[in-house]
Order: sequence, then structure tokens, then C-alpha cells
Amino acid sequence: MKNKPELLAPAGDLERLKIAILYGADAVYLGGPSFGLRANATNFSWDEMKEGAIFAHERGKKVYVTVNIVMHNGDLDGLEEYLNHLRACEVDAIIISDPAIIPLAQKLGLEIHLSTQQSTLNYEAVRFWKQCGVSRVVLGREASKSDIEAIQNQVAIEIECFIHGAMCASYSGRCVLSNFLTARDANRGGCSQICRWDFDLYDQAGIHLEGERPFTFCTKDLSMLCVLPTMIDLGIASFKIEGRMRSIYYIATIVSIYRMVIDQYCTNPDSYEYNEAYEQILTNCANRESTVQFFNGTYGPEAQYYNGRIELSNQDFLGVVIDYDVARGEAIIEERNYFKRGMPVEIFGPNGETVTFELTDIYDDTGALIDVVNHPLQLVRIKVPKAVSKVSMMRIKREK
Repeated sequence: MKNKPELLAPAGDLERLKIAILYGADAVYLGGPSFGLRANATNFSWDEMKEGAIFAHERGKKVYVTVNIVMHNGDLDGLEEYLNHLRACEVDAIIISDPAIIPLAQKLGLEIHLSTQQSTLNYEAVRFWKQCGVSRVVLGREASKSDIEAIQNQVAIEIECFIHGAMCASYSGRCVLSNFLTARDANRGGCSQICRWDFDLYDQAGIHLEGERPFTFCTKDLSMLCVLPTMIDLGIASFKIEGRMRSIYYIATIVSIYRMVIDQYCTNPDSYEYNEAYEQILTNCANRESTVQFFNGTYGPEAQYYNGRIELSNQDFLGVVIDYDVARGEAIIEERNYFKRGMPVEIFGPNGETVTFELTDIYDDTGALIDVVNHPLQLVRIKVPKAVSKVSMMRIKREK
């Protein structure tokens, strides 16, 4: 039996907060009305934040709030009032990148985590931040296994590492391409993801080079599933999933897979075997390829796209279970993508169980038998071979 690391999930809004917790997250992180780095996310109002904190705390979970912009002089106005609001919401910690926030947060009794935006990668920097009053450091995504080991051996402090999600082409939080090309400040919540654009490529003589696809320097995504036991053995306190702007399906899928792997390995490490089916589920859920990035110290061309890439909108997510009728053996499904009779599907839920079957009888809201479901948010009834819980998700069953 090993100590389990915290599984920390993103929450772009109140619905996604509840989904993350119900599907197995130990904690969630979110943004408030300002001072965060996801200006395009829905973010939380004060009332929603209070409701979210109550929902989490009733279930023994935690809530962290990002206050991680790079602050200019004008941003200092209203900071104390903002932090007081966070304290009133009884959040468990704030995530900061600017040291100007630390004295005020300490005065108000707020626990402080250091954001990955500081790109902390060595033990002397971690020791410095601990002396400043930080209780947890979120390491830069560029940290290797040896970096993490050295930090853990040198400094007694909680370490948090990303295990899944998007990567920055620059050191996390240090890119200003968005500022120059779109006048949107990446370090104050406005990143327009220039690194994912396609570019014309020219040689030194100014001659346009044409390839099979446009040039890009977009990074592949991060997935640490295959090295998760190694990360657990390193004693990392918290495993973080990126994606506050992702869907409820993405959150449910990623959280549930990592929850199962953490539990399986920590409960019985000697008998643990890597399950490639889990990896395939993660792959099907995303629209970019993924690697372990810097962890093994071999970051290179295989971790990026140089000749363009294809990003397809994920259509695996078919619907959400609104309720289950025990007497009739039917689930009430709210549609998210087109599905029809004869499709192989599976329903997975917060309890970790997956039910696989072929769609047979589908009924619309008038009770009529139908073949196709193709109206947004359409409510239908389907026959399911066993009971499923509310907020379970239905997806296409893929062989690989």
C-alpha cells in the first residue's frame, strides 16, 4: 500500500467542478472573476464559488483558486478586497505567480501555492519560495524525473506536477507572442495560442519553402499515464490535469482513468500492470497526440508538430444520463452528438464501472420508437442492460 497523491482537476464552471469531484478528483482548481490566466473561460462568480466550495467540502475535497496573472501596477488596486472575497468563500488555497501577493495573502491567512507560471525547476528556487511562505510549488512542465528527484531530496515541501493536458511552446507563462501578434497579453489571461497557428516558412534568402503541410511549432499534449507509478514513487504530493476550458466529457474521462490507475497502483503496487486500454480511452478523448514530454529527459522532435497536424472535433461523446428508470430498464439520455440504433456504445459513470452494449430501442419524448438522435440536447430513453447512475456519460465503443 502506497500513499496516494492528490488528483487535482480543472473546473471551468460549477458544472465541471461537480463532475470532476463526482468522477474522483480529490481537489479542483478554478478561476474567479479576475486575476486569473483564463480570461476566455467562464470562470466563477462569488456565489458560484461559495456553492462550489460547499459542494467540495461536504465530500471531503478541496478548492484552489488561481490568482496567477503577472501583475502590473494597476492590478494592485482591488487585490486585498479580492483576496478577502476568496477567504469568505473558504477556499483551501490560492495559486499565485507574482510574489507581490504573498505578504497580503499571509496577512489574510490564505494558504499559498506557487503557480507553474514561475517555471520553477531547481531546488534552490523551491527553497527560496518556501522561505517566502509558499506551502506548495507547482513545478514547470519542463521538469524531468531527475529534476523532481533532486528537489524532493533537498526541500521538504509539497510538490505538484502536471500529468495531462496541453503544453506551452515556451517556458510556461513566459511567452509574449500573443502580445505582439494579437495585442492579447498571455500573462494576464489573454493568450491566443500563437504556437498553434500555421506559418509560411522562408529560408535565409527569403525564398518561400513549401512542404506537404504548413510549418508549425505546436507542441503535442502531455500524458504521464505510462509513467504514473514512477511519479507516485517519487512522492509527488499532487497530480494536476490541465484543461479549465475543456468539456464535461473530457473532465469525466481523464479524471476517471487517472483515478483508477492511482488507486490500482497504490493499493497493490506489486501486482500492478499497465492497461493499454486506458491509454486508448485517453487518446480517443483528445484531438492531439500526446507524450511524456520532458519527464524522461529526451525532449525532441517527437514531442512537437513541425509539418502541421489535424485536430478533429471529438464526436465520441454521445450524451449524459439524466436519470434511470429501474422498472423499465431505461436510461434517460440528453444528447450531445448524433447517435442511432445499432451503434456499439458504453456508459461510464462516477462509480468507475463501464456498461457496454449495442443501442436497440430508442424512444423520443412522446414515447415513439426512433432510429436516429440528432437534435441538440434532445431527451430520449434507451434500453440499458443494467442500472446506471445520473451524470454518467455515454460514448461510442471503439475497438481501438
